[in-house]
Amino acid sequence: MRLAIRGDKVLVRAPAKVNFFLEVLGKRPDGYHEIATLMVAVGLMDTLVFKEEPDLSLVCNRPDLSTGHDNLVLRAARLLKERTGCAKGAHIRLTKRIPMAAGLAGGSTDAAATLWGLSRRWKLDLTQEDLEKMGAELGSDVPFFFHTPAAWCTGRGEIVSPMPLGRMLDLVLLCPNFGCPTAQVYKNVTVPAAAENGEAIRHALEMGAITEIGRLLFNRLQAAAEKLAPAIATYHHRLARLMPAGQLMSGSGSSLFALCRDRPEAERLAQELRHGADRELFTVFLVRSCS
Repeated sequence: MRLAIRGDKVLVRAPAKVNFFLEVLGKRPDGYHEIATLMVAVGLMDTLVFKEEPDLSLVCNRPDLSTGHDNLVLRAARLLKERTGCAKGAHIRLTKRIPMAAGLAGGSTDAAATLWGLSRRWKLDLTQEDLEKMGAELGSDVPFFFHTPAAWCTGRGEIVSPMPLGRMLDLVLLCPNFGCPTAQVYKNVTVPAAAENGEAIRHALEMGAITEIGRLLFNRLQAAAEKLAPAIATYHHRLARLMPAGQLMSGSGSSLFALCRDRPEAERLAQELRHGADRELFTVFLVRSCS
């Protein structure tokens, strides 16, 4: 996340994430699944602007996104007030670029940005650990965004071990015009008898070994998502035909990404996708990993 103070406003840019590795280890007593995942933040960002006002309010450029009490941004703001006893309010303007229900954690990154931005706007004496703990109550992916650009995440995703990137990564995101319901994807996943080990891809990421990273990309949820939305498999094969270093679905879908060897290759792939006959069925983003 990136934070800037402009006069009486605090601005936070909140990045999307992609999963380079995601294994499902089992079902937990609390109803969640135990997972192990390697997440990387990328430069597709929502923007949140916070201005102090007596009450809490939220506006958004996406009319199809609820700005009511169920929105994660307002839930984060209310949680922050409750835990600190802060009586202040804020007007929040959310500009969304990250597609929704796409496996890119758009809601989670906005929640993290809200905790961070309002803690600064309201001048609260909170540590990053305090914010992470609150974030974990809001969503499994929220704590990751306090540890970008990359991290190995376990538990239900909220136990975060930051790790370095060996180099900047160039990716092309293919985001279909439909979303995938996370709960339904997890409901249909088959927990393996023997789990895949992510140690090799973690090492490859630290070394910046693009070919190895591409070869080791893995997502246990992809088969379950493809059963719900067969077009995901179609798009996966289409990316493979463009011959990047590797391709994979992110999170629980529906977005996929191609990992490219360099920027020119990423630009070529993005151009080919944007000029395809079915280009109206998805949105393409050319992105780099966050620094």
